Amino acid sequence: MALLPASRSENFLPRIIDEFFGDDFLKDFFYMPEQFNAPAVNVSEDENKFQIEVAAPGFNKDDFKVSLDNDVLTIYTEKTEEKEEKDKRYRRREFNYQSFSRSFIVPDYIDKEKIEAEYKDGILYLNLPKMKERIEKKGKEIKIK
Repeated sequence: MALLPASRSENFLPRIIDEFFGDDFLKDFFYMPEQFNAPAVNVSEDENKFQIEVAAPGFNKDDFKVSLDNDVLTIYTEKTEEKEEKDKRYRRREFNYQSFSRSFIVPDYIDKEKIEAEYKDGILYLNLPKMKERIEKKGKEIKIK
């Protein structure tokens, strides 16, 4: 059993419109920044662990919430920024809101107590170590009678 993506959450409205009108509908009529897309995720496996890498530049480690519930690992982030400019004749406020959520089904042979996460250089790294018993178990040939 491999580590499987469970869900990918993005802004709902653009996805529905894209499905109905085609991928370029909103891009042609509205400016849609790339922040509406969930970031790219790499999943790798070796004999000792799975590693998940989430490309999320511009965030801080405190912006992320990682949880494990009923064998579903969820990575969630939400970031809100407000900029305000004042002059004698005008006042301008800009709001920037970014969020995404990714979920993965975690195999039963992952040592759930030892899952670790680190955010470094714009990438969130999650290490999911396999249980020692699983690593040491090797396949065996079954003889047919």
